[in-house]
Amino acid sequence: MSPDRPAGPPGLDLDRLRGHLDRERPGLLGAGPLTARLIEGGRSNLTYAVSDGTGRWVVRRPPLGHVLATAHDMKREHRVISALHPTDVPVPRPVLLCEDEEVLGAPFYVMEFVEGTPYRTAEQLVPLGPERTRGAVLGLVDTLVDLHAVDPESVGLGDFGRPEGFLDRQLRRWGKQLAASRGRELAGVEELHAALGRALPTSPTATVVHGDYRLDNVLIEPSRPSDPSAGADRITAILDWEMSTLGDPLTDLGLLVMYSVRLEVPDSPVSTTASAPGHPDPAELIERYAARSGRDVSALSWYTAFAWFKLAVILEGIHYRYTLGQTVGAGFDRIGELVPVFIEHGLTTLNEG
Repeated sequence: MSPDRPAGPPGLDLDRLRGHLDRERPGLLGAGPLTARLIEGGRSNLTYAVSDGTGRWVVRRPPLGHVLATAHDMKREHRVISALHPTDVPVPRPVLLCEDEEVLGAPFYVMEFVEGTPYRTAEQLVPLGPERTRGAVLGLVDTLVDLHAVDPESVGLGDFGRPEGFLDRQLRRWGKQLAASRGRELAGVEELHAALGRALPTSPTATVVHGDYRLDNVLIEPSRPSDPSAGADRITAILDWEMSTLGDPLTDLGLLVMYSVRLEVPDSPVSTTASAPGHPDPAELIERYAARSGRDVSALSWYTAFAWFKLAVILEGIHYRYTLGQTVGAGFDRIGELVPVFIEHGLTTLNEG
């Protein structure tokens, strides 16, 4: 790195990145020096905003020191956004995939920078007002319908997953994850896991599923009151495709519905957007999805209960690592208190149907 050039954030050697892009995509970058910043957000993979002073791009790579390549598959993420970009599903335009670990120390891909805001908390939504908040969340449902309407074969994703036995594998996977990252007794968690197993629904025709579909995994471009032709707030990109596959589309809807339940948890370390004024209630989201997709959603209580279980397992894993001193940052000390809340909601959802 030249002394007069800014150093990149950890995991991103800007000189190496420029050299690779100049070789593989000549003319993409201008003459200005590259600058970069780490974008806060995703659960694991690292995301950087990169600029040459004129254009902007996003670089995505696995976390530093990662071990399981399959858990941070850059080729898979790049493949799904490349397949979906020509469709009505809003995803960033892919620019380049690099599987040569000599460049940045791990595989990575580059995509266009898309304008928009991810909303994670109710406080962030308040300035939009109730009407715009409602419209943004309903738009989230409509965009999910668009994703699930894509024929996987027609976009080259016919072999993107194994739909047969999808729900059973998912339930077993998260049960194993719980067993591997648990250091305390959790009342009701085995009961919830077993009850979900006894009541497995029959899946509809498989679609591309996102796997972590929620408001803070999309970018929303605000409407401009000064420009009536601009229309309402709109989703400009769905992000974080690391859990995407072919599977049961109602798992995406169940997760979205779970995140739309208001949890009165002070200083919650998880998304609180459901508490924002104007946020539609779960029943309205389910009704809108059913009407627009034509899918039978009569078993959705199972999918929502499964989402509560899945998130309980994820949070318990974070709590377990916190107790071992393996996490740093704010909010981790409160995550353990949330796990019983998620288990209780899962049981209640499943029992009440």
